[in-house]
Amino acid sequence: MSFLEKVKMYDLTQPLSHLTPPWPTYEPLQIKFFKRLAPNGANGQLITTSNHVGTHLDGELHFCTSGRDIASLPLDFLVGPGVVVDVSDIAEDYGIYTSKDIMERADVREGDILIIHTGYHHYAWDQPNADEIKYMIKHPGPTMEFAEWCIKMKIKWIGVDCGSADHPMNTKIREWMPNQAKEADAYLKEKYGKGLDEFFPANHYQLMHIKLFPYGIIHAENLGGDIDKLLNKRTVIGCFPWRFVGGESSICRIVAFHEE
Repeated sequence: MSFLEKVKMYDLTQPLSHLTPPWPTYEPLQIKFFKRLAPNGANGQLITTSNHVGTHLDGELHFCTSGRDIASLPLDFLVGPGVVVDVSDIAEDYGIYTSKDIMERADVREGDILIIHTGYHHYAWDQPNADEIKYMIKHPGPTMEFAEWCIKMKIKWIGVDCGSADHPMNTKIREWMPNQAKEADAYLKEKYGKGLDEFFPANHYQLMHIKLFPYGIIHAENLGGDIDKLLNKRTVIGCFPWRFVGGESSICRIVAFHEE
C-alpha cells in the first residue's frame, strides 16, 4: 500500500485572493495581468503583497534580528507530528486561553507542532459569517504563562486559525482600535478582576513573537480550510512556505497527513 493510500490529506490553508485582508496596516495582495492570451499567447500576472496575508508563516527574522530566514528552515522542522487542539468551547471575544486549557483537551507531547483551533476561522473573509473586526481584533489569545509553557514543552511551531498568535490587545491593535480596547478591558475586569494592563504589561508586549522567536518557536497565522475535521486529533502536519532567502515571513500552504 502506498503512502497516499494510507493517509488522507487535509488542507488547513485559507484561500488567497485580492479580497483576503492582511494583518491590520500591512499591504494587501494586489494583482494585475501584464500579458493575456490575446494577443500575447499566454496569461501572465504581476503580484504585489506583504508576507502577512492569508495563511502565512511568521519567521524568526520577523521579530529577531539574528533569527533564521524562511529559506533556512529545514523540512524536518516544517513537517512532523503534532496535534490540533480545539478550544472553541471556551473561545470568546477578547478571551484568554491557557496551557491547562490545551492540555485538558488533547494529547500534546514534547516537541509537537501545535495547531490551536479557536473557531474564529468561521469569521474569516471567505466564510458565510465573515466579520473582519471579530476575526482580526477580537479573537482570544494567551498570556506569558502560555509562552513559557511552549518553551518548556519544546513546541516546534504553532498554528492559529485567527489573525495572530498573540492576543490582539497585546499588539499595536490596542492603540489603533481604542473603542475595542476599552471593550476588552471591561470584559477582562468583569470576568477576571483585572484588565489589559495587568494581563499584558509593557514587558510582555507581543510575547508570542518577542518571547518565543529567539527560541526558534515560530508560528503560522490565519489557518482554515479543513481544520474542523481534525479537532483534538494527533496527526502529521506540514507547513510549506517559499524557499525564501532573506524572507522574514512567507505565505504558505499547511497540510495535515492523517492516517485514517
